[in-house]
Amino acid sequence: MAKPTGTKKPFGGYAISFQGRTDSLESLFGASPIGPAEMTKKLWNYVKRRGLATKH
Repeated sequence: MAKPTGTKKPFGGYAISFQGRTDSLESLFGASPIGPAEMTKKLWNYVKRRGLATKH
């Protein structure tokens, strides 16, 4: 079986750019420890609110 040629799209078809962002991780996630699932939710909420993701 031959491998397809060309560039592979990012997982899920999204490209995210944090270029020019000055927000701290503490402002994004809070000061108290949180689990990976909660971290992912907060990160995606931030990306969606700021319009940082583009679907390919």
